[in-house]
Amino acid sequence: MNNYVLLVACFLLGMLLRRSGRLPDNAPSALNGFVVNVSLPALTLVTVHNLTPDSRLIYAALMAWILFGVGVAFFWALARAMKLKRATTGALMLTGSLANTSFIGLPMIESWYGPELMGVGIVADQFGSYFVLSTLGVVLARVYSTGARFNPKAVARKILTFAPFVSMLVALALIPVAYPDWLETLLNRLGATLVPLALVSVGYQLRLSAISSRAKVLCLGLGFKLLLGPLVILLVYAGLLGLRGPIIQVTIFEAAMGPMIGAAIVAMDHDLDPSLVTLMVGLGIPLSFLTLPCWWWVLEHLA
Repeated sequence: MNNYVLLVACFLLGMLLRRSGRLPDNAPSALNGFVVNVSLPALTLVTVHNLTPDSRLIYAALMAWILFGVGVAFFWALARAMKLKRATTGALMLTGSLANTSFIGLPMIESWYGPELMGVGIVADQFGSYFVLSTLGVVLARVYSTGARFNPKAVARKILTFAPFVSMLVALALIPVAYPDWLETLLNRLGATLVPLALVSVGYQLRLSAISSRAKVLCLGLGFKLLLGPLVILLVYAGLLGLRGPIIQVTIFEAAMGPMIGAAIVAMDHDLDPSLVTLMVGLGIPLSFLTLPCWWWVLEHLA
């Protein structure tokens, strides 16, 4: 419940700040820059460092890669059929193919499956969603950003200097090393700024009046993220591979989360149709609160 209150409060604060005129027009860029270069790396350093390796969790990590691959193919075909702009296509690929496996996913796992399965969500998030975003997501954003041409060296440089990706490598290398208390406290507090700042940024740019003009593409984007995408993961894991058990249930449940805030920040940072990105996140996350109980029911019956 506290997470729901924080979501709504931050969205409303962003909208109120825009209406008040108290912040400059480029405020979202500053907020996004802090999230990408400080909040995300801090969160990655502390969560990845505290993971306990378990070979059975590989399916949780692979979920985001499968979902992203299917999503990119789906939206690429959709863009060709509908003759969508490159920026719109890139925005759909990022926000429609990556799930909010951390801020929404972890509390939802705790609520529906219990705290003992939170580790599945952390693996799905850090080695799945954020790893995809830090590598393939950055490449895609670079390719689809306005006026950008594909340059392998530039893309490689972008990935290798992308702060969340660097922090993940550092966190993996430091797993055997115990963090001092002051460092862990610092990282936790910096990481805790991710959600408030990201949601205020999204709320600041959210224009509900734009829904009518973007209704068709918005329905397709959210339809894939909340329904079709998780269904693909269900069919692959439970149908094709015949996998069962709590880890698989939670993994599919994570795939059904609303759009990933980090992906939205990266999309906006590359000027990929910001109005559509904010609508995907601003509407997709609240809608996921309605679709997630349905997915839980389906997965319980599957088990």
